[in-house]
Amino acid sequence: MKLATSMHYSSSFIGATKELVELEKAGLDVVWIPEAYSFDAVSAMGYVAAKTERVIIASGILNIYSRTPTLLAMTAAGVDALSEGRCMLGLGASGPQVIEGFHGVPYDAPLTRIREIVDICRTVWQRDEKLNHQGKKYQIPLPADQGTGLGKALKIINHPYRSEIPIALATLGEKSVEMTAEIADAWLPAFFMAEGADAVWGDALRAGNAKRDPGLPPLEIYAGGSVAVGQGLESYRDMARPNIALYVGGMGAKEKNFYNQVFRKYGYEDEAEEIQNLYLAGRKSAAEAAIPQSYLDATSLVGDEGFIRDRLQVYREAGVTSLSVAFLGTTTAERVKNCDALKNILAKI
Repeated sequence: MKLATSMHYSSSFIGATKELVELEKAGLDVVWIPEAYSFDAVSAMGYVAAKTERVIIASGILNIYSRTPTLLAMTAAGVDALSEGRCMLGLGASGPQVIEGFHGVPYDAPLTRIREIVDICRTVWQRDEKLNHQGKKYQIPLPADQGTGLGKALKIINHPYRSEIPIALATLGEKSVEMTAEIADAWLPAFFMAEGADAVWGDALRAGNAKRDPGLPPLEIYAGGSVAVGQGLESYRDMARPNIALYVGGMGAKEKNFYNQVFRKYGYEDEAEEIQNLYLAGRKSAAEAAIPQSYLDATSLVGDEGFIRDRLQVYREAGVTSLSVAFLGTTTAERVKNCDALKNILAKI
């Protein structure tokens, strides 16, 4: 299993990168560089590429609306060249509050757009022919009746470092997960609970895999949770409560909260309703307290080595191929220690 973590955009990218260097030494394989509506991810990806040697640098994630498909392809090719083949392009639809509220563009047809963007990116990177894409959402070159009529098909100038750059998709809905299993290199689900994953996504994953190009490698699935290795640390699992409450309770509009819908499908329908009502009423602490302990226990790697080994086995049985985790600790040294401990456990199984 690869070991991945996310850089936090709430702190200094420079300081966070110094910690990444130490995590890389401890065995970290992949870092997700977030964006949301903070600083752009690409600047940080270039900086991380200059400061690290081995770790895969993945956008985690770039939304599909605020950049053109061709620019997404150029961006990934640029980071891949800077890092000498260590880029992974992580894409997702984000949500209407961010796309329409912050970027000012319509949130429409996310599945169609993602599918076309993946196709365009791969065409650009292959560089076998000039880019000519005539899809439902993107027409490249732009048809003459939509512009000046002077556009012409082009190839990317530089030869990409790799003609095949991995694409990860952050998807949650049934149709979008099916598409992910069909066309992506990796899947980054949110709030993945191994015991309920098949009930929520199993049919979609199987349907997508049935249509998957045999030339693509098997789909990588990234999931995990918080990590702290040691005796008597069970209370640390509660540290995940604020983030879960934020997403399940307050992310997106009440009627269009994708994370809340997943939580309901795990069998926590009453709890999901309560968390959302409390959070939107401003009672954040009460919303955090309403998160079931059973969910926290099932979605963390916090405990002694035996507990973590058991959880890793459950993850593997649920199809997880790579761990995407958050290392707990109040200092870099503590977080690096937990990374090293988890890497050692992985090496034994």
